[in-house]
Amino acid sequence: MANFKLIISDKQGKSQTRELKDNEANALLGLQIGQETDAAIVGLGGKLKITGGSDKSGVPMRADIHGGSRKYVLLSKGVGLQDAIKGERVRKLIRGNTISEETYQINCKFDGIISVEKTPEEKTDSPPKDKKQKKKE
Repeated sequence: MANFKLIISDKQGKSQTRELKDNEANALLGLQIGQETDAAIVGLGGKLKITGGSDKSGVPMRADIHGGSRKYVLLSKGVGLQDAIKGERVRKLIRGNTISEETYQINCKFDGIISVEKTPEEKTDSPPKDKKQKKKE
């Protein structure tokens, strides 16, 4: 059973988090970074482009590593290597570009605009409290 946390970003820079479980999540298995899928699986109209992700331990996915397994790769720059000095290369653990059962988080780009759902404010029956009540003597 696959469970994914989807981070969906739109053109304006807004992002939302959605969780997919079981049958909804199975539609994403086998897709690779850069591929597009229908946004109807999360209740939106349009397309979702997969831009990255990570597994439960935080190992990032990288577009140029094929498959869904974890590998030690010699990196000089890019995803998975933040602070590299010129000429420095580091061997890091990276996950491949294919979504598998071990993938936990998937980053997506939505081609439309995400509408922000406003939660109704709870009404209270109690009167507003005064900051300090003065005692009469």
